[in-house]
This record gives sequence, C-alpha cells and structure tokens, in this order.
Amino acid sequence: MAGKKDRPIRLEELTREEKMKYEIAEELGLLDQVLEEGWRSLSSKETGRIGGLLARRKRAVSKN
Repeated sequence: MAGKKDRPIRLEELTREEKMKYEIAEELGLLDQVLEEGWRSLSSKETGRIGGLLARRKRAVSKN
C-alpha cells in the first residue's frame, strides 16, 4: 500500500492555498525536505513560519 507521500504532487490538483504553501516552502529552502520526507518532517518552528507567511499572503490577496 502506497503512502500519501509516495504519490507525485500534481500541481493542477492543488488548491490555491496548497500551492502557496509549497511556494513558501520553496522560498524558505524547505521544499526538497517536504518532497522527500513529507510535511511532518518539518520542525514546529519551520511549520509556524510557513503558516505565518501563508496567513499574511492570504490577507494580502483578500484585500485586493
């Protein structure tokens, strides 16, 4: 049985929020780790940083 992280990421199937999350992970240099080991491999500090940036971007998008 294949786990969730064994499946390739299909960008066309991601929501706008999920795409932003991957973009932020890439900007922070964490994308390779996420792709290889999954989101659970991130520390709480890294996860919080991504969440904070995601919330900030969502607010900026909703203002426009």
